[in-house]
Parts: sequence; C-alpha cells; structure tokens
Amino acid sequence: MSEDRPRENVVGTTDPQAAAGAAGADSGSSKRKLHCCIRVTTVQVRKALWGVVMVICVCSSWAGSTQLAKLTFKQFDAPFTLTWFATSWNCLFFPLYYIGHMCKSPERQTPRQRFRECCRFFGDDGLTPKVFFTKMAPFGLLWILTNYLYLQALRKINTTDVSALFCCNKAFVFLLSWIVLRDRFMGVRIVAAILAIAGIVMMTYADGFHSHSVIGITLVVASASMSALYKVLFKMVLGSAKFGEAALFLSIVGSANFVFISFVPVILYFTHVEYTSSLADIPWAFLCGVAGLQFAFNVLVNFGIAMTYPKLISLGIVLSVPVNAMVDLYTCEINFNTVRLIAVFIICLGFLMLLLPEDWDQCIIQLSTKLRKRDEPAEGSVEAGATTGLNWRGRARTSMSTFAH
Repeated sequence: MSEDRPRENVVGTTDPQAAAGAAGADSGSSKRKLHCCIRVTTVQVRKALWGVVMVICVCSSWAGSTQLAKLTFKQFDAPFTLTWFATSWNCLFFPLYYIGHMCKSPERQTPRQRFRECCRFFGDDGLTPKVFFTKMAPFGLLWILTNYLYLQALRKINTTDVSALFCCNKAFVFLLSWIVLRDRFMGVRIVAAILAIAGIVMMTYADGFHSHSVIGITLVVASASMSALYKVLFKMVLGSAKFGEAALFLSIVGSANFVFISFVPVILYFTHVEYTSSLADIPWAFLCGVAGLQFAFNVLVNFGIAMTYPKLISLGIVLSVPVNAMVDLYTCEINFNTVRLIAVFIICLGFLMLLLPEDWDQCIIQLSTKLRKRDEPAEGSVEAGATTGLNWRGRARTSMSTFAH
C-alpha cells in the first residue's frame, strides 16, 4: 500500500494535498524568478538611465569646451597658456576622489594612508623620483601635446572638422594595440580604421587642399595620434588602474604641469608669442570655463564607468560632432558641402564600428540561432497539423470507401 501511493501521486493527481504542495512550490519558485527578473531589469534600467545622463553630460562638456576655446582665441590667442591652465586643474582629481571615498567607503582612511595605498600602482617602492621621470613625465608630455595640438587646430579650422577628426583616435588606438600589444585581430575594426583614414583624406579634399585647412587637419590628426599613443603606452607600461589610482595619476600630471611647465607661458609672454597688454585683458571667465568643462569631461570619462556602460560614454564623444555642426551652422560661415558631410559621416561610422564588442559576430550568431529556435516550434506545429490532416483525410477516405462497399 505504501509503495502504491507514490506511484499514484506520480502518475495522476489523486492526492489533493500533494497537488496543492506542488502548486505552492511552483508558485513560490515563479515568484522568486519574477522578483529576480524585476530586480535585474530595474538595475539595468537604472544603469541605462544613468547612461543617457552621462551621454548628454559628456557630449555637452566636450562640445562646450571646444566651442568656448574657439571663442577664447578671438580675445586671447594663447593656446599653450590655455593648455597649461586647463591641465593644472587636474590637481583636483585626487581631492575630489578622496571626498567621494570618505562619503561612501565604510573604512575611512586618512589622506596620507589613501595616498600611500594608491601609490602602490606605480610599484612596490611607490612614487620614487625614478618612477616619476621614467613613467610619469612621458605621459605628462603626451597629455600636454594632445591638448595643445587640439587647440592649435581650432585656430586653423572650424570646430566641426576638429571634433570629427579627433574621433579618429579610436582607430589609431586599435592599430597601435594590434601592432604593439598584439591585441586580437578584428576585421570590422580594420574596416573602421580604413574609414577613418578615408574620412581624413576627404576632409582635406573638402576645402580644396588649401594650406590653411591642411595645417589644421594635420594638427588635429597629430593630436589624435598623441592621444592614442598615450592610451596604448598607459596600458603597456602601467596596465589598468582603479578609480583612486587613476585620480592620483591625473593629479600628479596636473601638479607636475604646474611645477615644471609654468616657465613656458612666462617665456611666451615676454617673447610676445602669446602676449597680452595687461592681466585685466585676459578673459578669465572663458579660461576658467574651458578648464572647468575639460575637467568635467575628464571626470565623466574616468569615473562615469562606475555608473553606466563604457560604450555609452564613448557615444557621447561622437555625438559632440553633430552638436558642433549645429553651432557652427548658426554662428559662423561654414560650407557644408557633400564631401565634408560624407567625410564626417564616414569618420563617425568608423568610430561607432570600433565600439562593437570583440565577440559581436558570436552574439549575432547566437541571436539568429535563438530566433530560429523560436520559429521551429511554430513550423513543427504547422507540419504536425498538416500531418494529422493528411492522416485524417486518409481515414476519411478509408471510411468512405468502406461505406461504398
């Protein structure tokens, strides 16, 4: 008797208590699954919303600093002084990070303790003079060269062309990483790099290869190359950095710029290369605006990864191109001919192709496989219905023939 009950319970639903227990277990598991799905969906939606905010902020800060720098040069034509002034604001990175550390971290450390812990990023001995001059100084020079060449290009050509051409740095990063770091070969990224180079050539052709525009294009391409070299060398020499380590690194770059490079603006002033009649004539509001927007952009790029997806932050950079184009269209005379529009579109398309993940082809294959599996049951049911229909017709014919006999 005791052995027959389990069999009955398995075969049929003769025991109402067991059926109720099974139904309760199923409902409990379904509720847990539903709660987990809702929680995951809420996290993803929150991260996506933060991503939209970050895209808008990154786009606004990058486009705003570019446009404001262009306006600054109309009153104060001093690109190196502006570069030095904006880079000096990087000193605020580590204090800003430490404030966030004090607000969120349960284990509160003193600034000295946190500084020593972040210094381990440079090696077991910390930040020694040898490490500073062999590892920090080259990155500081690349940082200054990147920004200085970018600002010099703004003096020659419009902001739309500068922001579009600077997007080529993503293609340069891939090419350098493939050659130097032996990263994985991806055909789609090679195509993106080719599109970037084609866009540069078309952008040069758009103005008829005039010397003025060619110099500006050369400067911004050199700036993009310095930016790519900075990123690849950082990955090769120092590897990946945490938030505190990145904040300390940028603060040291800003401090070294203020201490060791301050004599250059002074020399440029006395040699009348970057000269102004009096300090009162310097547009301090514009200078602080450019430095503040660049600082906000660097904060968003370096620390925004904690709140959203990195691809969305990169998307904000490429969206600054149409924003600058709209501003240039209404504020200055710019010839948006067909060649220029195609060049901008090709460069932006190459930038977006470089944002594809490394396993994008596998993702597409998996997606197509899932779609096929969803379609197969429907096709199978149709075929089953057709088969039953044929069998039914066969039986009907048999019965009819039987009746005929």
